[in-house]
Amino acid sequence: MGMDRKIEKKKGIRPKHIIYAVIAIVAILFLYKIIKGAGTSTYRAESEKLTISDVENGNFKDYISIIGTVEPKTTIFLDVEEGGKVVDKIIDEGEIVHKGDVMVRLVNNDLNLQILNSESSLAYQSNELRNTFINMEQQKISNKQQLLSIDYEIIRLKRNFEQNQTLFEKGFVAKETYLLSKDNYEQALKDRELRFERMVQDSIFRENQKITMNASLKNMQQNLEMVRLRLENLNIKAPADGQLGSLDIEIGQSISRGQRIGQLHILDNFKVVAEVDEHYIDRVRRGLSASFERQDNSFSLFTKKIYPEVRDGRFEVDLNFEDENPENLRTGQTYHIKLELGQPIEAILLPRGGFFQSTGGQWVYVIDASGSFAVKREIHIGRQNPLYYEVLDGLQPGEKVITSSYDLFGENDKIEFK
Repeated sequence: MGMDRKIEKKKGIRPKHIIYAVIAIVAILFLYKIIKGAGTSTYRAESEKLTISDVENGNFKDYISIIGTVEPKTTIFLDVEEGGKVVDKIIDEGEIVHKGDVMVRLVNNDLNLQILNSESSLAYQSNELRNTFINMEQQKISNKQQLLSIDYEIIRLKRNFEQNQTLFEKGFVAKETYLLSKDNYEQALKDRELRFERMVQDSIFRENQKITMNASLKNMQQNLEMVRLRLENLNIKAPADGQLGSLDIEIGQSISRGQRIGQLHILDNFKVVAEVDEHYIDRVRRGLSASFERQDNSFSLFTKKIYPEVRDGRFEVDLNFEDENPENLRTGQTYHIKLELGQPIEAILLPRGGFFQSTGGQWVYVIDASGSFAVKREIHIGRQNPLYYEVLDGLQPGEKVITSSYDLFGENDKIEFK
């Protein structure tokens, strides 16, 4: 009977050990992935369909982009000086006019009747004045004739008095005769003095009356000229050289005195009018620099006037050219203008993108160094211009950020690239 022999276990790594080790490693990696990914939501996206931008260090230019419209610096409003009915529209909107050109003709029958009445009244007053002048001249001649008669009578009475005086001294006439001739002569002298004084007063009165009547006649003539000028104002003329901007009238329309019917643009100088978001109302002030590109040339402007009234969330500013106006400017042309709000400063820059609408600039997806995924990170954004955001905290130059829209990403904390 044979004896049992003890079988010894083989030493070393067997195939089953390798299998166990592989299973253990896979389990450990799986558990690690589960633990690491616990609480982290992930969204898978194709990187080719995303916009990925580099965070960089550079000069942040504090400006905004606005749309400006070219307008004449001077505009004359066309207000009707005399009302009437439109019978002819000679010049249309947009045409170039010269000072004195008739643009619109009106008719006013009441004004024509008023002119006829004024002319009739002037003719009547002129005749009355002429008759008064004739009467005054006749009175003047009559006064002279009366004075001549008195002088002749004085000469006669003087001669009689001197004769009676001589005869009285010789005793040939009675004393009463002598005294009577003396009294007649002296009375004639006094009467002549009074008559002359009255003639002088009459002459002064007539001259004053003549001056007053001449002034009255002159006023009537001026009134007639003014009425005729009103008739001339029925022809609405261009007050200066320029371009007719608008003319809001139609043939047969009745226009009231003082009514505004259009405007005239003076084309010797231009300005640019732009609307700015009310968000910048505290930062926009007079004297800010601005510029725009036209035909590969840059033109400089500055803010001249800021209108404080806000409409629909925007306010207006007027910008003037720093130098001479560009050639061939036309009213109504629009340009994209850079309005500088401050001096350039060194800053961390992040290109603008659609992500801002989803996050408000509070966080972004930052690409991992491996380039295979991106994770959410909180950031702090300061100012912005049409190209960049100023990053105050959360990003460093050289990092990459998804800047396209985040609308499809939902609330996921991680973006994995397919």
